[in-house]
Amino acid sequence: MITMQPAKILIVDDDVDVLRAARLLLKRHFEQVDFEKNPQKIPYLVSNFDYDVILLDMNFTRDLSSGKEGFEWLDRILDLKPDTAVVLFTAYGDVEMAVRAIKAGAVDFVLKPWENEKLLATIQMAYNKRAAKQDKPTGATNHVGSQVIGQSPAMQAVFDTVSRVAATDANILILGENGTGKDMLARQIHAQSLRNSKPFVSVDLGAISETLFESELFGHVKGAFTDARDDRAGRFEESAGGSIFLDEIGNISIPFQAKLLTVLQNRSVTKVGSNKSISIDVRLICATNRNIQHMATQHLFRQDLLYRINTIEIHLPPLRERVEDIIPLAEHFLQLYREKYKRPVNSMHESLITQLQRYDWPGNIRELQHAIERAVILSQGKTLQPKDVFVKSNNNTDQSMDTGYNLEEMERNIISQAMKKCNGNITEAAKELGLSRAALYRRLEKYNI
Repeated sequence: MITMQPAKILIVDDDVDVLRAARLLLKRHFEQVDFEKNPQKIPYLVSNFDYDVILLDMNFTRDLSSGKEGFEWLDRILDLKPDTAVVLFTAYGDVEMAVRAIKAGAVDFVLKPWENEKLLATIQMAYNKRAAKQDKPTGATNHVGSQVIGQSPAMQAVFDTVSRVAATDANILILGENGTGKDMLARQIHAQSLRNSKPFVSVDLGAISETLFESELFGHVKGAFTDARDDRAGRFEESAGGSIFLDEIGNISIPFQAKLLTVLQNRSVTKVGSNKSISIDVRLICATNRNIQHMATQHLFRQDLLYRINTIEIHLPPLRERVEDIIPLAEHFLQLYREKYKRPVNSMHESLITQLQRYDWPGNIRELQHAIERAVILSQGKTLQPKDVFVKSNNNTDQSMDTGYNLEEMERNIISQAMKKCNGNITEAAKELGLSRAALYRRLEKYNI
């Protein structure tokens, strides 16, 4: 069954056969597909219709091979609607023209004659990018704060790899230290895939006990063991048609590595207590913070399973190796938590910016996120200062506030202070805290205040 995406597509090409072929293909996948032979009508169409993606030929009758007209119309489109996703296509493409197209503002570049799957994947990716900017649904799992942010060369290389492999069904292994954002990257890969209207199921293998491993991943039937009161679908079955993300895959034992390998080879699972196999259709994304290649040489991880899961390897660099991304990430978390906690803080002092860039962030993005969250909660001004984020250790070096604090205790103390300040007046305290009366009541009951 083909899933129809709620996207509005415009195809502009002076070749009627190209228009018909592209429309015939795309109308089976997207809600609205319009086409236009005359590029002179582009300003009217763009101004009067909100297209998500415009598939634009680079060469019209005046100029058969240089792509000049395509670049001119690309500029016109982006002047009129800067957030429109434009995909350029041509029969005369080369690497240099592709680079120029991307730099000029296009989201991608397709050669004619196209491969259907490639064209669909490219347009889906373009639509997802535009939808994300406008907060439109793309079918991907919504995950608060799950944006992958990065402008450093290292992260641009990661994004480039993702853009090239997301639309395929290749198994992906994401490697990186704790806190580098492996889960978020997995979600982005799913969001840019052709499976994005289907489930994204995340499984923390490090948190599953060996006694529950098979039941959790493969499911069980009623009566399979003491607590099996009903049939239950496993995580592989739950992710049917979509993607399954196996985090901390380096933590599972050799016997369970063998069971997982069998499932991946046979593309089927057998529930605990059953002898009937169930076919699975999932895209596999795995992650680990361990040196899994070294584990394989030490016979701690099966080499054949490693071959199965790492068709494509993506290395997420630690934050200390992508200093350019520290401030954009900090600003993102500042905005996220000032809105969440209704706090007045809206900027960072220059001295704090300097210290954020100098700190090594051993806990990576997760440490930065927690530090900014706590700083937003505790700050009493509109500008975050170094003292809000960093504390002095005994050796007089700056350290993040990522240890030794309990967020619930902080929230309890802030609410208690607000209640005292307002002499127990719920309405005034709620206003002071930026909460509704109902929300404050829930917290008062939660903390027994």
